[in-house]
Amino acid sequence: MAAMVTESPDVRVVRAACPHDCPDTCALQVTVQQGRAVRIQGDPDHPTTHGALCTKVSRYAERSYHPERVLTPLKRSGPKGSGRFEPVGWDEALDAIAARLRAIAARGPDAAQAILPYSYAGTMGLVQGDGMAARFFHKLGASLLDRTICASAGGEALAATYGGKVGMHLEFFAESRLVLIWGSNPITSSVHFWTFAQQAKRAGARLICIDPRRTDTADKCHQHIALLPGTDGALALGVMHELIEHDWLDHDYIERHVDGWPALRERALQWPPERAAVVCGITAEEVRGLARDYGNTGPAAIRLNYGMQRVHGGGNAVRLVAMLPCLVGAWRHRAGGLLLSSSGWFRGARRDAWLQRPDLLAGRTPRTINMVTIGDDLNRESSPVFGPRIEAVVVYNSNPVAVAPESGKVARGFAREDLFTVVLEHFLTDTADHADYVLPATTQLEHWDAHTAYGHTYALLNQPAIAPLGQARSNAAIFRALAARLGFTEECFADSDEAMARGAFEADRVDPAALREQGWAKLKVADAPFAGGGFPTASGKAVADAPGLGVPDHVPNHESVLSAPELAARFPLAMISPPARHFLNSSFVNVASLRAAEREPLLEIHPVDAAARGIASGTVVRVFNDRGDYLCKAEVSERARPGVVNGLGVWWRKFGLAGTNVNQLTHQRLTDMGRAPTFYDCLVEVEPGGVPA
Repeated sequence: MAAMVTESPDVRVVRAACPHDCPDTCALQVTVQQGRAVRIQGDPDHPTTHGALCTKVSRYAERSYHPERVLTPLKRSGPKGSGRFEPVGWDEALDAIAARLRAIAARGPDAAQAILPYSYAGTMGLVQGDGMAARFFHKLGASLLDRTICASAGGEALAATYGGKVGMHLEFFAESRLVLIWGSNPITSSVHFWTFAQQAKRAGARLICIDPRRTDTADKCHQHIALLPGTDGALALGVMHELIEHDWLDHDYIERHVDGWPALRERALQWPPERAAVVCGITAEEVRGLARDYGNTGPAAIRLNYGMQRVHGGGNAVRLVAMLPCLVGAWRHRAGGLLLSSSGWFRGARRDAWLQRPDLLAGRTPRTINMVTIGDDLNRESSPVFGPRIEAVVVYNSNPVAVAPESGKVARGFAREDLFTVVLEHFLTDTADHADYVLPATTQLEHWDAHTAYGHTYALLNQPAIAPLGQARSNAAIFRALAARLGFTEECFADSDEAMARGAFEADRVDPAALREQGWAKLKVADAPFAGGGFPTASGKAVADAPGLGVPDHVPNHESVLSAPELAARFPLAMISPPARHFLNSSFVNVASLRAAEREPLLEIHPVDAAARGIASGTVVRVFNDRGDYLCKAEVSERARPGVVNGLGVWWRKFGLAGTNVNQLTHQRLTDMGRAPTFYDCLVEVEPGGVPA
């Protein structure tokens, strides 16, 4: 029986799930009238969604019915990047794609490594994201993708500290007395967390926002600490110093449940507030005040987000912040602790091996390509170290020409005439413009899927609400069809989307009846999971001095005034590129109503920095460094702190003033752990001028 409520013969309400890369993973109710989705709302019964949706997803039907949606297979008819295509039939497209992949793979036992699947979180679903596609590429023997572009530095840091990506329950933030919103702008990126934070505030809790930018969230907190990008680890060490000096510590919790405290204590004592303040670009009193609040207010909770780990020292910074709740015993309370990601709670609940079938590799160990360095890797020749040149790329659930760093190199790589590119998409994105074939994919309203979350502990089932529009097919159906053409005979390639969605979870961990009847089911996780220790580490303790990693420390940015003074002499402004409120990464950029709300690509610059450069609001400015330049409009605003500019949102390059976006300026250097990108570790200069294309 499908998770569906019938209201009348012509109107039904279908239970679904938001597929996007957001910690909230909302439970949806889709109203369908005469076969058309007419309303999308949050499920009022789901404890974290509680009937509310963000602006973006409330307009999801507008995206599904968009007049520019790709609804038939397309074959390139112009130069790479021109966006010129002609319609073709499914059989012609699939036959041609299968023939090209077969020819590459037939050259030898490891030849299929010249084929690269490139995907991320355009859908977070276990079926349409990681299921049939993984089976297909494992059987083919293609290169593996190191999926690092968002969260791997923080993920590895949590694993080193807590044993996995685990944390407190979202709902209990409402009971906290102090909430540190660290590197997060939940009004934009996690509206349901913000609801619980507001409940806490109304009950008397103090809210402190720690962020280089004065965000909408910062405006509504009691205090905003505007530190320099990439200095969060130094701030955490300064706070630890004060916790030690004033004995604001829970010695019993440390003794019982923390490994490596003596070494971390020694490190923290090297960071008095004055030292931390210089590195962070704030006052010593701000460091002392934060420590005083955190050490004397309980229960205290930290909502950490992934923006702060997109710098060279992002992993070490997360390790340091993650130790703070252990030092004051915040984990004793269900409303205390830390949440960066809850996805680790689903480990063992997901049937990953069944969904992805790594056994189909049959002992092969294909190379792994880091998705962050795709700009360099697409332009590499064959070598004994790198392996074969990349000859074919299959892109799904991602738009790398827009979202990958140093995008000028990425665009040049995808423009190779000898690169065979297939893109599964809803729209002609910057990446799709470079494809040889574009295959029309279904949206979330049109297919089955199963979802975990990284901001709460509820598994969700997504049921198709409407029939696929035009000739659209699900990702899983497309890879199933390609598998058949390549002669893959394993039974797993016959599994239907529905069967995979319904079989995605272990029945003893996720209640199948609850999924079936209400569309979601809560994992069995204790309210205060680490009140008595029990971290999923080898020792059961939080780990401060990790094997192979040692004690965490502040790791300076690749590019900053302090770490790279010669570079900073030419490019004196640090640039971060936080998400636009009405976009989700590069998704929703083409939805007219949402793009109108964002107006145009903007760069926030502080009045002092603007005056020194003769820049006024509305001025077209050239933002540049050695990697390239980017034209946009300036907005002179105290939302930017002095010395830092904010390039808002990852716009599609084609919507940029000169056919580029902010990632023209970011680089491909990696984080200290997790092999992740350093988008917010970037020096630039800004000048008036430039003529929009």
